Amino acid sequence: MNGQRTGRISNLVLACCMAASSRGAAPQNSRAQSPAELRQQVLDLEKEWVNAEVKHDSATLRRILDDKFLASFGPNEPRDKETFIKNITSGDVDSTESQTLTDRRVVLDRDTTVVVGTDTVRGTENGAPYTAVYRYTVTYIYRNGRWVALAEHLVNVQKAN
Repeated sequence: MNGQRTGRISNLVLACCMAASSRGAAPQNSRAQSPAELRQQVLDLEKEWVNAEVKHDSATLRRILDDKFLASFGPNEPRDKETFIKNITSGDVDSTESQTLTDRRVVLDRDTTVVVGTDTVRGTENGAPYTAVYRYTVTYIYRNGRWVALAEHLVNVQKAN
């Protein structure tokens, strides 16, 4: 009897291990949704991120950015999630009036997506209007049932007043 019980427990443990390892092989969403749907989810998240930056919405930024988030801007020192949020949300809310994302290219590979695009920022600084154009690369990961931003790199490609 003990041998049968031990055998059943061993089989149960083995089945659980196999199920757990197969679940880690791909995000659940990739099996249920098409690549086009996943791509659109990430592009929609980018729109939400842009709106949160313009509105200085720290709660939304905290939800969108992974706890391991890291941002780099040209040659400057990288910023972690909380430093990034503090820099975005401090200052005058009206300083950035809009951000327009264009030329976006999306690479989707299972639970990772990379977006490369152009971000045109319009606003006012010291009372004068400005337009700045940046090339960005953002890496998103599918974690805990949703997409989050893991890293961003931004480079100023044009600045006009």
